[in-house]
Amino acid sequence: MQKIDEARLETDPGYRVEYLMGFMGFTGDDIVAIHDAADLLAPVVPVLVDAVYDKLFEYDSTKRHFVPKQFGFEGPTPTSLEDLTLDHEQIQFRKSHLTRYLVKLVTANYDEKMVTYLDFVGKIHTPAAGSEELDVPLVQMNALMGFVSDAILGTILTQDLPCEKKSATVRAFNKLLWLQNDLITKHYQRHPQTVAIVHA
Repeated sequence: MQKIDEARLETDPGYRVEYLMGFMGFTGDDIVAIHDAADLLAPVVPVLVDAVYDKLFEYDSTKRHFVPKQFGFEGPTPTSLEDLTLDHEQIQFRKSHLTRYLVKLVTANYDEKMVTYLDFVGKIHTPAAGSEELDVPLVQMNALMGFVSDAILGTILTQDLPCEKKSATVRAFNKLLWLQNDLITKHYQRHPQTVAIVHA
């Protein structure tokens, strides 16, 4: 029986990820499967990114988080939900970030630097990092991750791959996205949520 330092799980992202990988059986073979999927997913990344933002714009509960100034964006910010369109500069800026994230998932080495990046993806959606105005409720992050997961796995399932390879790829991404979701959720355990509704 392995002995786990549970306190360290809450303070050391590398230790936490190592534990999760071991528990889920996320191995080097899974990383190879994810990297091998790069050529399959690359052509659909723009479509996937557009689909994500189309979905986010269907609900005021998700769209409202793109009205405040986004971390790192230097252009004009929208003044209201009605003023915010899919072709707004701030949305194009956010789309570029999502594109880089998806590309990174299938190309990066899964090392300490990648762990830091995946952990930051969770942190950046709370006031603990980036913009103090950006405070995305966990339910919205879960909804987004569920949508992205379904889109990625659905894309893989439609590919003309040998059954064994298709299964291995789907399972690898499923583990990866659960890992990412944990690194999102952990930042909400210490963060008392506030909800600031942006009115038109």
